[in-house]
Amino acid sequence: MILARALAVSAAALLAFLPAPARAGAPTDQVKGGVDLVIRVLQDPKLKGASMEAERRAAIRKEAEGIFDFGETSRRALGRHWQELDESQQREFVSMFTDLLEHAYIARIEQYSGEQIVYDGDTVDGDTATVRTKFITQKGTEIPVDYRLLRRGDRWLAYDAIVEGVSLVSNYRTQFDHIMRTGSYPELARRMRAHQSEFGAPAGQPERPPKS
Repeated sequence: MILARALAVSAAALLAFLPAPARAGAPTDQVKGGVDLVIRVLQDPKLKGASMEAERRAAIRKEAEGIFDFGETSRRALGRHWQELDESQQREFVSMFTDLLEHAYIARIEQYSGEQIVYDGDTVDGDTATVRTKFITQKGTEIPVDYRLLRRGDRWLAYDAIVEGVSLVSNYRTQFDHIMRTGSYPELARRMRAHQSEFGAPAGQPERPPKS
């Protein structure tokens, strides 16, 4: 059960990052299009095996950069501390946080083995939307996963995933806030570069702040 939820968290985090049609159509259609594309990458026989790991992960990262609003996700994850950074630091943080997400979730998403994803519709409120889905494990357990998106020009871009009521962004915000309040941005940057493994969101519950 723990592994299933870990996989769901990973799937929610990374599948939300995938490309959708370049139009502001139904949010559900765009999320489903992204999910279908990442599954296609994972199932591509040319990209299977340990020898193709670098190429496979590069393909997933390339798709991610086309749909996920990493800048918005980074800003929300850092919360009130975002305004404390100058423009150079903000750009640096977005780059580091993007790398952190990729390292944290790509290895897990590669464990996908045909679990079913059910789309339960979406709610649109102006330029924001929530897409409701269920991740169904091979044992039949249903894990609710909601995606939050923003309309950006002619596309919907994802910025958060909610697994069993727990927000990916909120999990990271808790960790970053602890470090910023007890230390400084340079300390946060140092730890993000050197110790990526200490930043993560466990399945189904908020993350405790990492140890100093």
